[in-house]
Amino acid sequence: MHVDRAIPSTAIDPGGLKIISLANQKGGMGKTTVTMQLAAALSRRHRVLVVDVDPQQSTVWWAENAERHLPFDFAGRQQPSVLSRLSLLAGEYDFVIVDTPGSLEDTRILEVVVDASDFVIVPLAPEPLAVEPTMRTIQRLIEPRGTRFAVLLNRIDPRVHGQLDTWKELLDVTLGVPRLDAYLRQYKAQADAPVLGRLVTTVRDNRSTQGAIWDVTLLGLEVTEQLSPQLQGAW
Repeated sequence: MHVDRAIPSTAIDPGGLKIISLANQKGGMGKTTVTMQLAAALSRRHRVLVVDVDPQQSTVWWAENAERHLPFDFAGRQQPSVLSRLSLLAGEYDFVIVDTPGSLEDTRILEVVVDASDFVIVPLAPEPLAVEPTMRTIQRLIEPRGTRFAVLLNRIDPRVHGQLDTWKELLDVTLGVPRLDAYLRQYKAQADAPVLGRLVTTVRDNRSTQGAIWDVTLLGLEVTEQLSPQLQGAW
């Protein structure tokens, strides 16, 4: 993970259950896609539970389309208060991934989720109008709580020359916020995944899917290394 500004080293227990939330008050940044695909990648070697506290229930719709092919446990729509009880599941799961609302109206939900999280992933698509609400999410909701976080560049278009480097420099130099080294490129396989109920663990590895599979796999590896180094060897 690339960090130009120190991340608070508060209480990441090297063992036990880790709660990872996806948060950004700007909608359309891909929180649900990252939630579901990251959970699938982690489930290759770890015990994973997905919790949805977003009233839109996008992960619920995806899970229903997947029918019985989910490689992780899925709790469906839950009230944010359930997060305070997740520590009781420490013997059953290694990771809990939480999908959250993407709107200014749901600030209280995000506050509860961030308070309960060990790590927050802030997805950011390369859209100039997304920068201000993303920074507002970080500065008003995440940083004051001292919760570890990092921005994940999402929907990077591999056909646009220099796009990735431009946005890396924006985060690293101009804004000075923590950034994951992993990033997700924009592929048709990812765009079609929710309606088809597909995950990186359920699609064939071929020319049309291998880029998306590779990106999500690298994300899973980096998240594991950041939060549970003792589990890294399980990959």
